Amino acid sequence: MHRAQFLGSVGVGLALVLFALPAGAQSFKVQCPAGTQLHPAIPANDPAVAPANYGKYAKVTQWGRTDGLLNPTPAMANPHIKCQQLSGGDGFATMADGTQMYLFAFGPLSGLADIVQGAPATETASVFNQNNLDGGGAVLDVVQVGAPYPGYAFNGAIGMVPDVEVNAGSGNAGAPLDGHVDPRLVMDVGVMNGNQPAPLIVIDEGDELFLTLTNVGMVMRPDLFEQHTVHFHGYPNASAFYDGVPDASVAINIGGSFTYYYVAPEAGTYMWHCHISPPEHLQMGMVGQLYVRPRQNSVTGSLHSALAALQTDPATKCSGTDMLCSTQVPPIDNGAQANGVKYAYDDGDGSTAYDVEYPIQMMGFDPNFHFVGMTFNPESFTDTKDKYFLLNGRGYPDTVGGHECSGTNDPVANCNPVAGPLPAGAVVAGPMSTQATDGTSHFSQPMPTVVNIPVGGKALLRFSDLNVTEYHTLASLGIPMHVIGYNARLLRDQDGNNTDYFTNSITLGGGESVDVILDTSTKDSLGAPLYPVGSKFYLYTPQLDHLSNDAENFGGMMTEVNICNTVDPTTKKCS
Repeated sequence: MHRAQFLGSVGVGLALVLFALPAGAQSFKVQCPAGTQLHPAIPANDPAVAPANYGKYAKVTQWGRTDGLLNPTPAMANPHIKCQQLSGGDGFATMADGTQMYLFAFGPLSGLADIVQGAPATETASVFNQNNLDGGGAVLDVVQVGAPYPGYAFNGAIGMVPDVEVNAGSGNAGAPLDGHVDPRLVMDVGVMNGNQPAPLIVIDEGDELFLTLTNVGMVMRPDLFEQHTVHFHGYPNASAFYDGVPDASVAINIGGSFTYYYVAPEAGTYMWHCHISPPEHLQMGMVGQLYVRPRQNSVTGSLHSALAALQTDPATKCSGTDMLCSTQVPPIDNGAQANGVKYAYDDGDGSTAYDVEYPIQMMGFDPNFHFVGMTFNPESFTDTKDKYFLLNGRGYPDTVGGHECSGTNDPVANCNPVAGPLPAGAVVAGPMSTQATDGTSHFSQPMPTVVNIPVGGKALLRFSDLNVTEYHTLASLGIPMHVIGYNARLLRDQDGNNTDYFTNSITLGGGESVDVILDTSTKDSLGAPLYPVGSKFYLYTPQLDHLSNDAENFGGMMTEVNICNTVDPTTKKCS
C-alpha cells in the first residue's frame, strides 16, 4: 500500500477511536466497526430485496451520526475488517517436566473457541460483535462463556452487551453502539488467563485490524501497577500512535482498554510483544506471533482487475519490477486454490505455494527469573540464563501432545475423530491446561507444534524468535528446508531474481523471522514417493543444551513431522 494511502487509512482509524469514546464512558471498551471508509459495510438496502431497510443504514460506522442514518449492523460487516480482544495480566504455564511457570502474559478475550483449537483469535466484525446474551436475554455467566466445553463454542468478544444510542438529538436514536462491554465478564475470563505464546494474530493483506488490549492487572503481583502495550515488531506501521512504544504512543493502565489500529500492507511473518520494560516482560512471556497472508490467496478476475486499477493511480503505481512495492498485481490463480493451495507471498509464479501452515515461535524461559518475578524480589537481568527451551510455549514431548481427552464432547478435534471419540485419558496434540492459584484450570498453552503434511504436499513453517538472551538453531532431519522469506520479505533481489535457498538448519536471534517450506513431493529413481505415508521425521535443535527441560535431557526444542494421507486444513489432524 502506498504511504499516502496508508496514512489516510490510519487517519480513519484514529478518528474512529476518538469518536467512539464519549465523555464519561466506561474504561473497558472494544472497537470493531462494521464499515469504514476503506472497507464500507454492505447494507441490505436494495428496495427489491429489503424495502424496509432501504436508505436506513449508512456504510460507515460513525458514533453520533448527524446524517439521520443508522450505523450498519454486525451482519452487514465488511469481511476485510478483522478484530481481536486481548487481556494483559498474568497466569501460569506448565513445562514438560511438570513445573508450573509464573507468567506476565497476554490472554484471549475473543475467539475462545478458535484459540482452544490452536487457531488465531482474529475474527471478522460479524463474529466479533456477537452479544453475550443467552437465549432468554440474560447476560451469559462466566461459566458459560469462559469455562471448558461447551462454553468454548463462543467466538465473539467477551463482555459485549447490546447498547443503543439514546440521544434523540443526534438523529441516530436506537442505533446500536459498538464497543460497550460488561467489565465483570472481562475480568472473570481475563484474570489469570495468560497464554504462552500470546494469542495468535492472523490477517489478510489489505485488511484493517482493530486490536483491543484490556489491562486486567496481575493477581500474583498486586504491588505492581504495570502498564502494557502491543508493539508489532518489524511491522511496517507508519503511525507511532499505534506502535506500542510508550515513549511515542500510549500505555494502558490497569482497568483500562485501548484499541490499536493497523492496515495490513504487506504479507509475511511478524511478531508482537509488550514494549514496557521489554527485557522483563518478554522474558516473563508477553510475546506472540502475527502473520499476514497475501492477496494472491484470493485473486479472482474481478479482484485482479481492481488490483490492476491501482497501477493507473500515480499514488500507488509500481514501476518496473520494484520488489518493495506492495501493490504489485499477483497472477490470477488457475484453479490451484480449489485444491486448497495457498501462498506465503505475492510471488507471481507460485513458488511459495503450500498446503498446510504452522506458526512456530522459538522461545526460552529462565525459571529463576520467573520465580523471582512472582515473589517480590529484585530481578537480576544480567544473570538471566534460560533452562527451558520452547516451541510454541512447550518443550518436547509436550510439543506433540499434552492434551488429555475427556471423552465425548471434548473440545479438541483430535479427541473426536470420524471413527468416534477417543477414551477419556488418551493424550493427543491439543491445548494444555494449567491450574491457577484459585484452583481453576486455564488453557495456558493452546498450540502444539506437531507438523502433519499430506503425502506429496508442502508445509509452510513460519518461524519467529522472541528470545531475549539466546540464539536458536533448528535443523530438519530428512526433509530439506526451502527458505523463501526472511523478516517478512520474499527472498528476491531488486531485479526480481529469486534468492531463496535450501538448507538443513536455520539460526535466528531475537526479533528475527524466517519462512520455510518442507516439500514432500520428491520421488525416488523408481518414481515412488521419497516420503511415503507413515514416515516420521524430526525438527530439533543441534544445540544440545537446548534439548532439555531444565535438568532433564531429551526435551526442549524438538518436535515431530508426520507424513499423512490427508491433513485437515483447520484442525491439522492427520489421517
